[in-house]
Amino acid sequence: MSSPSVRTRAVAAAVAIGAFLCTVALVSPSALLATVESVSAEPLLFGLVVTGLYLGRPLLALPTTPLAAVVGYGYGVAVGVPVALLGVVVTVVPVFLAVRWIAVGSPDDDTGVQPASISASAPGPFGSILERAGTVVGQYYETAGPIRGVVASRLAPIPSDVATCAAAVSDVRLRHLVIGTAIGELPWTIAAVVVGASAATVRTGGVGDLGAALTLACLAAAIALLAAPAYRLVRGRGDQSRTTGRPTDR
Repeated sequence: MSSPSVRTRAVAAAVAIGAFLCTVALVSPSALLATVESVSAEPLLFGLVVTGLYLGRPLLALPTTPLAAVVGYGYGVAVGVPVALLGVVVTVVPVFLAVRWIAVGSPDDDTGVQPASISASAPGPFGSILERAGTVVGQYYETAGPIRGVVASRLAPIPSDVATCAAAVSDVRLRHLVIGTAIGELPWTIAAVVVGASAATVRTGGVGDLGAALTLACLAAAIALLAAPAYRLVRGRGDQSRTTGRPTDR
C-alpha cells in the first residue's frame, strides 16, 4: 500500500495535469502571441506580458523557442538574448521542483529515508514502465555527468519540459540544471531572438527557415558532447567482459 505522502503527491499531480489540460483547451497560443504583438510598442507593458508568459509557460504548453522569438521581436538582439535566456532558466525551475516533489519527495525528517516513489506505488505494468524509464534516465546522467547531461538534453531537439522532467527524476541538482540549461539553450535562444528581431510580425514558428539547420547543428553538438562518456562506458563494459570471460548482458 502506498504511503500518505505518495498518495498526496499523486493527487497533486492529477490536479496539476487537469489544470494544464483545461488551460490548453481554453487558451490559444496564437491569440496570446497576437496580444503580445499589440503591446510591443509599450516596453513596460510588453515586459510584464512576456514575464507572465514565461512564468505561465508550463501551464500554457508554450515551447521556449517561440517565446524567445517574441522577446527578440520586442527587444531586439542585444537585450533580447539575455532576457530570453533568463526566462528559459527561470521557467524550468518550477517544473523541475514540482516533478522532483511528485516523483521523489523529500527525505523524512526523522529517518532521513526517501519516501516511496510514484513508480513503486503505481499499479501493474505502468509502474514497471516508470521504473525502467527512471533507470534509463539515471544511467544516462551517471554516464554523462549532471551538467554535461543537461547541456546535451537541451541541445537535442526534444521538448524542454521533457528534458526537465528527466533531470528531476535523477540525481541532478538544481544548480546543475540551471548551468546546463543556460549553456544548452543558448544556441536555440540566440537563433530565435535573431529571427524574432528581424521579423515583421510575431510568428509561432520560432526559428522559421533556420529550424532544420539549427536542429542538425545542435543535435551534432549533443552527440559530440556525449561521445567521450559513451566511449568510456563501452570500453568499461568491454574490459569487464574480458575480465569475467563472458559478455555483459547490458
